[in-house]
Amino acid sequence: MGSQPPRDLRQYARSSQFRYVIGFILLLLIVGLGLIAWLYGPGAMGMGLLCLLGMIIPVLVVALLMEGIGWIVRRAREDE
Repeated sequence: MGSQPPRDLRQYARSSQFRYVIGFILLLLIVGLGLIAWLYGPGAMGMGLLCLLGMIIPVLVVALLMEGIGWIVRRAREDE
């Protein structure tokens, strides 16, 4: 076996998690809203989209807070 270059497992985990989140959101939008439109019509699909957009706001606030805390911690570690 040949030697393989070292891998940054944290970067790999971060990119994998990002892909999973994007895939989940696309699946939720396409399949979820598609089923709502098929079963209940386009008006209900619009309301479903509005509810999904309303759900995204608190999720983004929490994600930004966590990212900010991570940035502060990384910056504090660099100063040591």
